[in-house]
Amino acid sequence: MANVSGVGTGRDEESGEDVVVVFVTRKVPRDGLRPEDTIPDTLEGIPVRVLSMDDPSDP
Repeated sequence: MANVSGVGTGRDEESGEDVVVVFVTRKVPRDGLRPEDTIPDTLEGIPVRVLSMDDPSDP
């Protein structure tokens, strides 16, 4: 997928639930991505969080 540099697991800081973390080189609005490059909101029922590797302030 475009811009994806890694994938891991973790816990959401606010809810404490398990999440899949997708690391990207930079965030791009969904409407700026091809459908095949859009990261889903969940994977097998587990919430997905997208974190940008180029922005240290990205929550």
